[in-house]
Amino acid sequence: MIRLKTECAYQAVNHVGEMLCGDNIAIVEPDESTKVMVLADGMGSGVKANILSTLTARIMSTMIANNLDIEDCVRTVISTLPVCQDRQVAYCTFSVCCVRENRHVTLYNYDNPLPFLMRAGKSFLPDYTSLIIADKKIDIASFDAKLDDCIFMMSDGTLHAGTGPTLNYNWELPQIMSFMENLYQKDMSAKALATTLVDRCNVMYNYEPGDDTSCAVTKIRLRSQISVMVGPPAHEYDDDRMVSLFLSKEGKHIVCGGTTAKIVARHLKREVLAGEDDVNKELPPTSRIEGIDLVTEGQLTLRKVSEYANDYLHANQEYFRWCYQWDGASQIAQLLFEEATDINIFIGSAMNAGYSENEGLGVERKMKLMESLAEQLRKMDKNVKVIYF
Repeated sequence: MIRLKTECAYQAVNHVGEMLCGDNIAIVEPDESTKVMVLADGMGSGVKANILSTLTARIMSTMIANNLDIEDCVRTVISTLPVCQDRQVAYCTFSVCCVRENRHVTLYNYDNPLPFLMRAGKSFLPDYTSLIIADKKIDIASFDAKLDDCIFMMSDGTLHAGTGPTLNYNWELPQIMSFMENLYQKDMSAKALATTLVDRCNVMYNYEPGDDTSCAVTKIRLRSQISVMVGPPAHEYDDDRMVSLFLSKEGKHIVCGGTTAKIVARHLKREVLAGEDDVNKELPPTSRIEGIDLVTEGQLTLRKVSEYANDYLHANQEYFRWCYQWDGASQIAQLLFEEATDINIFIGSAMNAGYSENEGLGVERKMKLMESLAEQLRKMDKNVKVIYF
């Protein structure tokens, strides 16, 4: 398994009153060690801007991923975009981050705020050169990334943040870079970094953005494997085999469910001890087993995790809730959404005699819940493997 991973994520808020975002982000992964992310900002807002940015992001990401020259990419976009009837121009800005072999970075930027690099907690602009293509100035930078490097791309809605109701007190690119320096932590994911910046801009807009505002972050990180065991196997004679395979996986281990915890504890010849958290009255508290990183209740907790996952894939409004709480669902979200790149899910197929299908907690619903969660994790760009017993 390749030990490095290029992690790409983004966050955006729409212009107030608009159903569609005029910014669009496309991510293409032609192979395991190559990622291309494009952030495009269509002129204006609403439907027209969305069409322009969607076409630009899709065309640029596909062509760059297929090693086509940037001049061909730009000319193709120009010839493809529809001309606005009101302004008689086809205009869409873009930023491109291409990472090959999880190391070699190339940036292309046209009329967006210049993408910046954060390395070892310090932000700076890479060395850019300029190329004129069809009367358009394209800024280009190439460099070899280091572990934990983060590349930020933004639409100009970030720079406009605060203009209007709360005023814009010199919120320019240097201030944005300084803001991220002050909040940066090494273990923050690309999604967390993008969410933090966009949330700050939204606050400055007084939650009524005067422009579509988006941030896309690329982070070079080490792969991190986490394994989850949910439910006992269909046959009791498989208990030890399931636990042995579960514990053989490197990385952290999460056990979900009271019966599951007893099986794991028996295999380890240890006890299930009461946890110390009682922070969320809606969810059962966690437990402890020596040698296991996290032990939680089963389906009620996992349902909450799935709710957080659905939000994470969209507005990510719950991020600042689960990121700082210590109930079981929040801890699972922190580990799976933020820390893990590779996830093994061990699902036991036994019927739990304590639950009935009418309560919505039966084995079929458990299977559907876990399959749904696995798919949500894949949409987060996690490498997910599901093993049934």
